[in-house]
Order: sequence, then structure tokens, then C-alpha cells
Amino acid sequence: LCSNNNPYASFGATLARDEEQNLWSTPHDVTHTEADDDRVLYNMIVVRNQLDKDSEEWQKLNYDIYTLRQTRKEVRSRWKHILEDLGFQKEADSLLSVTKLSIISDSQNMSKARDILLKLLEETNIFPTSWELSERYLFVVDRLIALDAADEFFKMASAVYPKRPGGDRADEGARALQS
Repeated sequence: LCSNNNPYASFGATLARDEEQNLWSTPHDVTHTEADDDRVLYNMIVVRNQLDKDSEEWQKLNYDIYTLRQTRKEVRSRWKHILEDLGFQKEADSLLSVTKLSIISDSQNMSKARDILLKLLEETNIFPTSWELSERYLFVVDRLIALDAADEFFKMASAVYPKRPGGDRADEGARALQS
């Protein structure tokens, strides 16, 4: 039972460590710490892990890390929901998957992708109000441009997550689309 030859002995520790490093979506993906926003989260995790777990600072950082991760999951879920509604049920995860190996399909698309992304930020609630634009979604919009689906994505995002003054969510729009 207590053999040192057990290859699974550290599996739980490895899994926990991978979850700490898993800042976006794909477990065991070492590339997801490449973007600036990923480094911010990673640095928060490093600082938190150096603090005493009973301290107020640790609790605050732990809450901030949890909140940031939940916000990211929510944003990704919104994008995935719209992609699936546009007919990309099987491709949604791959369209949202961005690594350091990802490239912009056409350099001419870069400015159009940036414009659409800014338009999504300003005219919809697909991103929370406190959201800083992530380079990750620039790649996703580029892929949508290549698929000639970027305009449809924007229209769907506007319908499902319309911009509302003073509000951060468009739950009613999402519920209307689901029904």
C-alpha cells in the first residue's frame, strides 16, 4: 500500500498544482500564462501562496483570485453560448482556445478584429464593466472574421447582452434567447 514506486502517489498534489496554474481553460496547458492578464492572476497566486493562510491579506487575495477566475469563466461562457447559438456547437471550445502558438490569420484582419472587440466592449455587456480587454479575445474575433461570422456574432451579442446604463448584466436578454 505504501510503495514508493506508485506513479499515482503525487497525482492529487499535481492536480492541485495544475489547477492553480490553470488560469484559463485547458488543464496541463503551460501556454496560458503568456498573456498580460494571465500574468496578473499568476502573480496574485504566487503572492497569496507566500502568505500565512490565516492572515487577512491571504483571505483578500484568495477572494480576488476566486472572483477573477469566476469572471473569466462567465465571460468565456457568454462567448461559448453565442458561438453555439450561431451553429458552432462542436467548434466553440476550439474557437475559444488560445495559446502562445495562436496566430492572427491575416494581418489585415487585426484592425478589424480590434474594432469589433472594442465595439463589443462598448456596446454590449458580454464583458463586465470592470473588464480590461484581453488579447485572447482578439484571436477569437480574428477567427470569427476568417469564418465570416464576426458581424453575426456582434449582432447576437448585442441582442443577448445589450448595454444597459448602470447595469452589469443582461440576464433578461439571455433568458429571452433561451426561451
